[in-house]
Amino acid sequence: MRLKLDTHAALSVAGWLAASALFFPIAWMLLTSVKTEIEAVATTPSLIFTPTLENYITVQERADYLKFALNSVVVSFGSTLLALALAVPAAYGMAFFPTKRTRGTLLWMLSTKMMPPVGALVPVTLVFRDLGLIDTLVGLIFVYALINLPIVVWMLYTFFREIPREILEAGRMDGATPLDELRYLLLPLSLPGLASTGLLAVILTWNEAFWSLNLTAAQAGPLTAFIASFSAPEGLFWAKLSAASTMAVAPILVFGWLSQRQLVRGLTFGAVK
Repeated sequence: MRLKLDTHAALSVAGWLAASALFFPIAWMLLTSVKTEIEAVATTPSLIFTPTLENYITVQERADYLKFALNSVVVSFGSTLLALALAVPAAYGMAFFPTKRTRGTLLWMLSTKMMPPVGALVPVTLVFRDLGLIDTLVGLIFVYALINLPIVVWMLYTFFREIPREILEAGRMDGATPLDELRYLLLPLSLPGLASTGLLAVILTWNEAFWSLNLTAAQAGPLTAFIASFSAPEGLFWAKLSAASTMAVAPILVFGWLSQRQLVRGLTFGAVK
């Protein structure tokens, strides 16, 4: 009994240490954002200082935060909906009508995530230039949907595999078409998995910076471009950069905190029979 309690206590301490290590950069960024520039770049950082909101005021005056935030919302949710629309029928077909090429296709899709994004930058930029998609929300939505598509397909494939085939077979015996199976049987049963997959795709899109910095300018830039705009040739203004970063990550942190139960529920969907 004592050994179990000691093990439980050790695991709890380890969990708190891991959580503190993950939260520390965010806490330090928040503290830096309410310091002056002199205090932010001090050789010996101090935890005792007079907080100021001057950096947030300066950031808002220099750039339209709400415009960048709205772009992030539109791109994140738009690309997630597009990725789900493409991934659901693909995962459905591979989960319930597998062929000898199914496994190879899944591995190939996942392998595309290993390619450095810079390797596709030039061709994507040229295609977007010819199609008039540079610095547009539609272009970013399309790119982010394709970036997240392999992960979305893999996750949905895993969730669909956990659903008993007998349920779909019963639907077929009652005259259900494949579209009816997908709409009335499969999607309601896999709702936790769909929700967690969508939440993860939104978070990944919100944090993506490479493509937004290279494919957008003044019109379609999301919050990642908003942060980058506070790096100047003269150097980095750490206090203002921290304020901009805090304003950029705050919405997704709140969103993740509110949806954490659904995310964990979906990620553990089917793990325990």
